[in-house]
Amino acid sequence: MKLCEKTLLYPVGEGPTPSCHASTVCTLPGGRVMAAWFGGHHESADDVEIWSSVREPDGRWGTPAQMSAPTDEACWNPVLYREGDDVTLFFKRGRRIAHWKTFVRRSRDGGVTFGAEQELVPGDESGGRGPVKDKPVRLRDGTLIAGASHESEDGKIWRAFFDLSPDGGQTWKRTPYLETSAPLRLIQPTIWEDGDGVHAFLRSDAGVVCRADSPDGRSWSAVTKTALPNNNSGIDGTALPDGRLVLVCNPVGRDWGARTPLSVLVSGDGGRTWKRELDLARGEGEYSYPAVIAADGELLVTFTWNRRTVAFARIEI
Repeated sequence: MKLCEKTLLYPVGEGPTPSCHASTVCTLPGGRVMAAWFGGHHESADDVEIWSSVREPDGRWGTPAQMSAPTDEACWNPVLYREGDDVTLFFKRGRRIAHWKTFVRRSRDGGVTFGAEQELVPGDESGGRGPVKDKPVRLRDGTLIAGASHESEDGKIWRAFFDLSPDGGQTWKRTPYLETSAPLRLIQPTIWEDGDGVHAFLRSDAGVVCRADSPDGRSWSAVTKTALPNNNSGIDGTALPDGRLVLVCNPVGRDWGARTPLSVLVSGDGGRTWKRELDLARGEGEYSYPAVIAADGELLVTFTWNRRTVAFARIEI
């Protein structure tokens, strides 16, 4: 793999908000790319909203635009998902994570315009539905599956599950919480499908990435620990057309460990062993919460750059 481009969506100090985090990325028709993130004075502040920017084919990123309706509650964790001309933006809203509700805006014209925001699952009070950080995946049977998770009021309990939609994201039915053989805090699954079924890696507080497997995305194995280091920070992965897996993460094996470096790992055996292919950022600072997609022979990655701006990388596969 070769790093072809790494840039910032906007210079440090010139963005729409003092702080930003938790980006997401998708392609748009015509060679454009869209990124979104949350930003405000600091994470969880009442002024935190969802922002987006579009990269033109010549590489220029546009002026950030606010995507969430202004309220007095913080917004969190946007997730972009595109199929054809349909682009969906999911995001959370709530002063506390345990009280999150998921909202959605949809575009039918390739991300040029978006409809008004709506609750993803109207009336849901569970703490959020649909994708919690990473992109949904369209399974071979047509089901859309999203990695989801909830956190308790006191923050001591984190539980992961999956939300499934048979109708392209209009309605959702959730699975039970994943089972664990030992006490673990688990959130933010990233999903892939292969010939053996559906699989997920999860962020954990165990110092390693955890894994669960399913024959169909509906019934899931108990969670197991992998050998992959995890610093209890966000991860994201994707399957490549040739069957390899890519995982972008901070390979630091300590709970609440440093959020540097940010690395691209590749597996050719279904996630059993990994090669550290390249580092997107290293040194002092926070380089975290990646989003990654595969498109036209490249990986496109966005990630938090010291909570001051969002970075974008383009990697030749």
